[in-house]
Amino acid sequence: MGTGNQWQRAMVSIKQQGRREAPFDALYHNHHSWLRRWLSAKLGCSHTAADLTHDTYLRILARGTTPEPEQSRRFLTQIAKGLVIDHYRRQRIETAYLEALSLLPETMAPSPEEQALTIEALVEIDALLHGLPNKPRRAFLMCRLDGRSYQEIADALEVSVSSVEKYIAKALLVCHQAMHESQP
Repeated sequence: MGTGNQWQRAMVSIKQQGRREAPFDALYHNHHSWLRRWLSAKLGCSHTAADLTHDTYLRILARGTTPEPEQSRRFLTQIAKGLVIDHYRRQRIETAYLEALSLLPETMAPSPEEQALTIEALVEIDALLHGLPNKPRRAFLMCRLDGRSYQEIADALEVSVSSVEKYIAKALLVCHQAMHESQP
């Protein structure tokens, strides 16, 4: 792979929120092994731990800031925990999808490429819906997946039909915006 050597050779410095320059490479060298061990213990899989360790540092690069040295482990842990949650959420989605596919006749099963694309789409939809507040998300899912009427949703959420209309509109707007952001 060689990514470790690439990281070691990259002498990347990131401006630290209005303070002096803090070298990214120092953060990486001082905490990479610790973070990888921590993730490996949490996940029980050294390969996934390696991937999530790498992703943690990529997130830091994308943010463009590094923490104060005394806050490094707390900062890394916070990012890594979010990635662990995302990892388990993706696993749940993938498992549910593959279980649903197993119920189809073999002749109707999508190709491995189509399966991968569908899983990616489902993960994106899940992330999008989890970005919504609880009631709009629940209202949208009850409407679209369960086929419930606005009145049934209002009764279940103990809100007015007008609130349900607003919740659905909010969810649809988020979906619409996501569709337009993904187009070139």
